[in-house]
Formats: sequence, structure tokens, C-alpha cells
Amino acid sequence: MKIKQLILRFGVLMILFISAGSCSSPMDLRAVEESVTRVSMIVKMDHGDYWKTIKMGAEVAAKEYNVKLDFMAPANENDYKGQIALMEKSIQNGTDAIILSASDYMALAQVTDQASYYGIPVLSMDAEVASAKVKSYIGANNYEAGQKAAERLVELTGTKGEIGIVNFVKGARNADQREEGFTDYIARFPDLKIADTEYCGSDEKLADKLTKTMIHDFPEIKGIVALNAEASIGAGKAIDDLGYGGRIKLVTFDNPPEMLEKLQEGTVQAMVVQNPYSNGYLAVASAVQLAEGKSISERYDTGTKLIDLDNMLWPDNQKLLFPFIK
Repeated sequence: MKIKQLILRFGVLMILFISAGSCSSPMDLRAVEESVTRVSMIVKMDHGDYWKTIKMGAEVAAKEYNVKLDFMAPANENDYKGQIALMEKSIQNGTDAIILSASDYMALAQVTDQASYYGIPVLSMDAEVASAKVKSYIGANNYEAGQKAAERLVELTGTKGEIGIVNFVKGARNADQREEGFTDYIARFPDLKIADTEYCGSDEKLADKLTKTMIHDFPEIKGIVALNAEASIGAGKAIDDLGYGGRIKLVTFDNPPEMLEKLQEGTVQAMVVQNPYSNGYLAVASAVQLAEGKSISERYDTGTKLIDLDNMLWPDNQKLLFPFIK
């Protein structure tokens, strides 16, 4: 009888313990949920090393600042309507803050204003949007980056002859600013002409095709600049396929593995490298501050570096080229 009584008492105590735990858990869960900041990060496309690195930086910040991060993007960088739909979805879901890398400077303005109307702060990352409601911009100075690329290409080609531009999306603020910085610098040299400018829509295969057509149409071309990672990969492949590596000078943007190889092989002479990891991390950290009603700086310039064979092994540049290697 004593054993049965002990078992019965133990069972009753366990039921009471579980019941007490289950009664308090909804309140505890609500408290945890209320402490989490919900942040939507809407970027230009859902693939590519540049965006993967941004996502990695954002996820590290999300873990550090107790953020529920919703990383979203359309399948290709030309799909600004897809970005608008994602913005509308985030507004409807009542996110606490939005980080936007706008595929089109003008097209995303209205929905950005709409987010502000509903009390959701928006900050720009990587590329700006034409809205006065944006709280901050985090990313490179793209005009300055275009000037850096032009300065190095002129050093490589000289101040006479023909050069070409392989850009990505016309209407994207960072694409336009890089091209503007590049062309403004080239304008200093009246005998150096921009023979052709093409837009690949951040499609590597199209960049390859357009570069080959450019070289065919302008056989005396001395140098090419490619203004983002996908344009760079395509342009580098085209020059290699045609056997013009080293003869046609190539300055690229970003640092996908393919281009690091081509830098070492001599197809690429220099790379303008951004800091996507910092872009992602700082954007999430800043979004948290905005969600808490705090003020932040209007601009955070995360910088660019011109990297070539002479400086790629410098420790600081290695950290930039390989941000996940400790």
C-alpha cells in the first residue's frame, strides 16, 4: 500500500508541475515574441556570391540582436515588380523595419513611401531609392567606385583609343552611379572614346554574349570595365574564349571565385571590391535601432578597394576577399 501511495502522490505532483508549466508558457512565449525584432531584407536577386555574403553578414547581426530576419528577393535583378510585391507583403505582415536594395531607383519609390505611411522605417542598402522617407543608406560610394575603375583602366590602356562598358541594370541607382563616375573620369581624355555600353541584366551568359559582340564590332578596343559580379564573370569568359586575355585590359567589380582566378591568370588586371558582409551586418544592426525609434546616420559608406596582383595578398585585402576565413 505504501508503494502504491507513493506512486500516486508522485503522479499527482508531476501532473501539477506540468500543468503549472503549461499555464505559464504562453505568457513566456509572448514575452519572447515581443522581444524579437522582425526585419525584412529585400535584395535584388536570390543568387550570386555578392548576395550570399550580404545574407551571411545579416544573419550574424540577426543572431546578435535577436532579430527574426526575412531575407527575400526575386529570381532576377530586372524584376522590380517582384520587389514591389515583396515590399507590399512585408507591409501587410507588419514587419518592424525594411532593408531594401532597390532594382530600380524610381519604380520602388511609391511602395517605399507606403511603408513609411504605415510606420515601418525603411533603409537602403547597396542601391538607393528615390524616396525622401528612407532613413539611411548603407553601402559603397558608387560614383567614387566608378572613378576608381576608370582611373585604373586609363593607367592600363593609355589616354588614346577605344574602351567599352558592360553594365548590369539600367535604372538601378548603383549601376547608374558607377557608370556616371566612370564616364566623367574618361571625359578628361578627349582621345579616349567609349565605343559601346551594354546592359546584361546581371545575367552572366548575356554579359558573355554582349562582350563578344562588342569586341567583334570594335576590334580595336583596348579595355573594358564590367560594373558588377555577373557582368564581370561574363566579360572575363568572353575575353578568354576569344583569346584576348591580357591584350584587352579588364577592370571588374566584386570578387566571385571565377574572377579571383582570372586575376591570377592575367585576364583581369584589377577588381573594385565592395564589403558586402559589412553591408548586411550594418543594415540589420541599423534596422533594429530604427525599429526602436532611435536616430541613425543618414549614410554609412562601407567603402571599396581596388585590388590587383600586387596587393591581393595584403592581410586587410585577404579579409575582404575571403570574409569567412578566420
